[in-house]
Amino acid sequence: MSLSHKTLLAACLLPFALHAEERATLNPPLTVQGQAYTSESGLAEDDTSGGAYGQPEWLSARRFATTRAYIQQDPWEFGVEQWWRSRKNGSEWTHKFQEEIELGLPYRFQLDFYYDWTYEDHESDFEDVAAEVRWAFADWGKIPLNPTLYFEYKWVDSENGGNVVEPKLLLAEDFGCGWHWAANFVWERELTDSKAEEWAFTQAISKSLIDSKLSVGLEMTYKWETALGSRSKPERKFNIGPSIQWRPTECTHVDVVALAGLTHDSPDVEGWLVLGWDFGSGESHFKPVTRRQ
Repeated sequence: MSLSHKTLLAACLLPFALHAEERATLNPPLTVQGQAYTSESGLAEDDTSGGAYGQPEWLSARRFATTRAYIQQDPWEFGVEQWWRSRKNGSEWTHKFQEEIELGLPYRFQLDFYYDWTYEDHESDFEDVAAEVRWAFADWGKIPLNPTLYFEYKWVDSENGGNVVEPKLLLAEDFGCGWHWAANFVWERELTDSKAEEWAFTQAISKSLIDSKLSVGLEMTYKWETALGSRSKPERKFNIGPSIQWRPTECTHVDVVALAGLTHDSPDVEGWLVLGWDFGSGESHFKPVTRRQ
């Protein structure tokens, strides 16, 4: 088995490489804004009492740039995010910017809208607008890996290709003690022009360093890309690298990801900066203020 295949296999098994230790015993209740709750890990970000679907608090702020996880917004909560993605191939850099609005809906639905534009060769250019809907099969913890369906449609500027559909299967889980994991299975297809097609697998894992404030992790993407007339000659792109999330306030988050390319077709470097603000529904996200003895 070649080194690249060993690296890919190890990355795919990333979450299961953790030692299968039992979760910590139940901690004393934490008092949060005058109300007590319990969390097996003792962390507020792992508490499941505040989410509409029993989901932990860490999901309320997008943790991974490359990988979606479950439902981010409760019904009628909304948030906004600004994305900046940079890619380096040789000496050339390209930049893509995305403005996003997220809206939670009842019955485990979420609806997102995007506006995408690029900056390259000292010129900016509109790329597409997109709408995304996701739906979780069940409340958090009821089904292993918490499967969630995702569908996105992009209306692409005619100079940049045809419109695109992108369904995904989202998986996410907690490992206890501040460990969080997610994975996506992706198929993307351009409907006209070159009818470019992409099969992808993404995966990410993180560990909390400061409860609800700071966490670090690792993210990876593997993509198999083809176009009409060259289906038998796919481009294989594998990128992996560290990520960090800082939550300066209860309603804001900053995500930074830097991935290195490990195959010939991969971009040399691919990075993201995500700035997010969650407005909620009039109530701020909970945080521990004292531990009851």
